[in-house]
Amino acid sequence: MEEKTWVRMVTAQTPTNIAVIKYWGKRDETLILPVNDSISVTLDPAHLCTTTTVAVSPSFDQDRMWLNGKEISLSGGRYQNCLREIRARACDVQDEEKGIKIAKKDWEKMHVHVASYNNFPTAAGLASSAAGFACLVFALAKLMNAKEDNSELSAIARQGSGSACRSLFGGFVKWNMGKAEDGSDSLAVQLVDEKHWDELVIIIAVVSSRQKETSSTTGMRDSVETSLLLEHRAKEVVPKRTKQMEEAIKNRDFGSFAQLACADSNQFHAVCLDTCPPIFYMNDTSHRQD
Repeated sequence: MEEKTWVRMVTAQTPTNIAVIKYWGKRDETLILPVNDSISVTLDPAHLCTTTTVAVSPSFDQDRMWLNGKEISLSGGRYQNCLREIRARACDVQDEEKGIKIAKKDWEKMHVHVASYNNFPTAAGLASSAAGFACLVFALAKLMNAKEDNSELSAIARQGSGSACRSLFGGFVKWNMGKAEDGSDSLAVQLVDEKHWDELVIIIAVVSSRQKETSSTTGMRDSVETSLLLEHRAKEVVPKRTKQMEEAIKNRDFGSFAQLACADSNQFHAVCLDTCPPIFYMNDTSHRQD
């Protein structure tokens, strides 16, 4: 019985990110492959982040997860995809001090407990699932001694939540949509780190912490199926705009950066209106100009 008493724990913290060139629409629902590239800025983890602790022990008889103190089901495909992908990459773990020895092949039958906490409203439009899945994948990779780098891990986090792939880096991050059918080239790369433009300050005003009426998953699916504007945006607008945005970030050109970010946000909301039935993510406070 003695060998069943140990617990190995890892805690990670991952910030959320805000897209300045939006991801909206998937070409593959299961693998979460986008119809266009996107670019985001990673926020300061001191203000908006997810903290996740993952633990493994021979005494655990099933995988379990708690979000903000409340137990949630891990049976969903997205959680299962992330767990399966990290387990497949797990390596030997040895901690002589604690008497822990886990062989690579043992990870398949070991169970994990996950406790995750967001220091901001969940599902209110602040990319909680992005920070959440990025943190889960990063913490599991450390727990299981996976050797993949952050870009490789981003392709796993993407299968939990598309935007999660961008939260594995600080600074400005680009999610390359990729072309491969298996999604192997749909991953995130850091354009510049957080020190590149450290005078840039982002102010977030939460005008409502209520959960969105239309989830991003449902909204995207409806847009892909019904919006002609989305098709035009993905093929014609985003490729040019992405290049312009990369240039603005590289040159720290705030005028161009702000103009492009606002134009892209407006077009995203236009796509939502062009969807059948229309989707409304802005409220009365968002529309006020004063």
